[in-house]
Amino acid sequence: MILVFAFASVTLCAQEAKKEDTITIKTSAVCSMCKERIENKMSFEKGVKAVNLDLKTKELTITYRPDKTTPEKLRTAVTKIGYDADEMPADIKAHNKLPECCKKGNESH
Repeated sequence: MILVFAFASVTLCAQEAKKEDTITIKTSAVCSMCKERIENKMSFEKGVKAVNLDLKTKELTITYRPDKTTPEKLRTAVTKIGYDADEMPADIKAHNKLPECCKKGNESH
């Protein structure tokens, strides 16, 4: 009985690990303010477990639960913050609300 319980526990742990996936999204982020804004807002998206934006590459890496969200929803969430997400352009209203230094085409500062 103990062996059955132990095996079931190991099996469940293995299945839990499969419940997470990772996506990398190319963004139009410019600076550390962009990084803070994106990481903060994306961390509150349903199913998101971890968020990290690499400013050098402008790549946003998100660990998420595929049973709670999809890559398309995550990309859309990034655009609603005001940034491009891969081939999806930023929501224009959200982009216009960004500080001038964070808008597309500005150099990193």
